[in-house]
Amino acid sequence: MIAADRLANVSLFESLDGDERALLASQMDEVSFESGKILFHHGDAGEAAFIVVSGEIELYIEDSTGERVVLDTAGQDDLFGELSLLDGEPRSASALALSPTICLRVDRADLEMLFAKHPTAALRVLRGVSKRLRHANQLLGVRASAPSPNEAIEEHLTTLQRVADKAAAFSGTFSFLILHIVWFSGWIGVSLAAKQGVIDPWWQFDDYPFGLLTMVVSLEAIFLSCMVLISQNRQAAKERIRSDVEYAANIRAGQEVTQLHVKLDRLSELLARKLAGTSK
Repeated sequence: MIAADRLANVSLFESLDGDERALLASQMDEVSFESGKILFHHGDAGEAAFIVVSGEIELYIEDSTGERVVLDTAGQDDLFGELSLLDGEPRSASALALSPTICLRVDRADLEMLFAKHPTAALRVLRGVSKRLRHANQLLGVRASAPSPNEAIEEHLTTLQRVADKAAAFSGTFSFLILHIVWFSGWIGVSLAAKQGVIDPWWQFDDYPFGLLTMVVSLEAIFLSCMVLISQNRQAAKERIRSDVEYAANIRAGQEVTQLHVKLDRLSELLARKLAGTSK
């Protein structure tokens, strides 16, 4: 009955009533694993799920470079391996005992016996599966709505960085060029006109060769170049982030391709066995 009480804490079986949990618990086997024991490998055939009674189980996959990627760690009352139990497909990950672990083993035959005696239990188990899928969808929705790395950086920009970005962006436009043409032409034209007496001599603030204009333009070039460099450094940081994101995406794509190859190899093996059996 301890196992039956424990099933009430498992999301997949929490919708079952007491009699159904007791019947299922009576068919389950208790298995133990030493620390470091691999329960199953990714791609293995699987017709059973496990409920952790004590200890910890690490669920992981290996990428194309052989590096281990930890997906989850199953603790007390956690269920793992249920996908292969329900759909009969090969294992989607490997399982490793991190410490001496005791689990309850749920075979497909146990579920079939339960559904045969209590047909409504199948609907309750499906309800548990739908809850897990909804929870996964919620997690995916949260991750999809998260800002991109560049957007996260934009939120922490200082005033100087924002001014530098705007100045660098404006300096590369035709408006910037036209503004300076008008400014230089007006400055030189007013100074020459005042010197020749065409307008009030008070406007003669910069004689030829226009040293004041040269100094102002030099200062502008210094400040503008600094702002452009600040903006370029930020753009380089964005490119590094983009490269990291693309690298992570390529790794995930490589993992998926590797998994597809494993599945295709297993399908080829099964097909070859069936063909060999029919030829005899």
